[in-house]
Amino acid sequence: MQNFIFHNPTRILFGAGQIAAIADEIPADARVMITYGGGSVVKHGTLDEVKSALSGRDPILFGGIEPNPTYETLMQAVELARRESVDFLLAVGGGSVIDGTKFIAAAIPFAGEPWDILAKQAPIASAVPFGTVLTLPATGSEMNSFSVVSRKSSHDKLPFASPLVFPRFSVLDPTKTLTLPPRQVANGVVDAFVHTIEQYLTYPVDAKVQDRFAEGLLLTLIEEGPRALSEPENVQVRANLMWTATLALNGLIGVGVPQDWATHMIGHEITALHGLDHAQTLAVVLPAMLQARREDKRAKLLQYAERVWGLSEGDEETRIAAAIARTRDFFESLQVPTRLSGYGIGREAVAPLLAQLERHGMTALGERQDVDLERSRQVLELAA
Repeated sequence: MQNFIFHNPTRILFGAGQIAAIADEIPADARVMITYGGGSVVKHGTLDEVKSALSGRDPILFGGIEPNPTYETLMQAVELARRESVDFLLAVGGGSVIDGTKFIAAAIPFAGEPWDILAKQAPIASAVPFGTVLTLPATGSEMNSFSVVSRKSSHDKLPFASPLVFPRFSVLDPTKTLTLPPRQVANGVVDAFVHTIEQYLTYPVDAKVQDRFAEGLLLTLIEEGPRALSEPENVQVRANLMWTATLALNGLIGVGVPQDWATHMIGHEITALHGLDHAQTLAVVLPAMLQARREDKRAKLLQYAERVWGLSEGDEETRIAAAIARTRDFFESLQVPTRLSGYGIGREAVAPLLAQLERHGMTALGERQDVDLERSRQVLELAA
């Protein structure tokens, strides 16, 4: 196991009715701005429930944060927050709203050009504190310090991270996920699955706790993901999925182990150029990534095959091939296509995607930084 330091300061309020407790988590004299996305939190009453919990505080509202939140929209929120002297943010929604709110929190006090936070990884000296009310389990953004933001004008989708943008608290109420459409439920399962894989399916470092923890998360997703679609009113299923998605990317399974993230970096470019949902890009890229790098990942692929999919018979090549096929079949069973062609994207898309990777410096990806543009080409061609 590799050396590590682990610290996660986010306080979790889990379960039905926990929105009522948020007033105790926010300073009484704070000037609060609530950020949210489309109409779902309005339509289903979640926003009213949050406002009721903050009765007497007169929060400012900023809606319209998109899936794959855009810099252009987020800067409008930054300008509003600056005008109104906002000193606490409350994100109500899924990972996109929370990611966007992290950028808003960092950009409000930022002295320079806020785009530099993303494009130049400019250091952040301070950030406005914020909390979250999660309505879509998927990204784990409710308990980590990472964010991804897009810029429409330049077709960029870039990440940033800072310990200053951990949420102070997050409300995880599984009942708030019961109104999600099947596509979003399936996307959340795929997202959490691939987050786990990116930290688990690399190479062995004798990190037994992290491995077993990751395998437990994967098995839970395999068991509960289909049930969430076939039993849409089952709150316990949603509770297990919600907590699994949070644990998949709150840092715990990633400490002391090598991490990959090549699938995510290639996926970001597919979203930037073609507008696919984040999870859809992961479902497309991951099986191809595993196939293209099966020799590099051989030991962990065999472990994954046996411990997650129960594949212990046959030679090594047969087991590895079967594990990759099971992964693809699992995504497809959730009605998430796993090839670019499933989204109407042809092989002519490969060259522009590679150009985007090169433009963003994504030329040495993966746990060993050996996924160069030629390897990315192989992955994209296998994903076609």
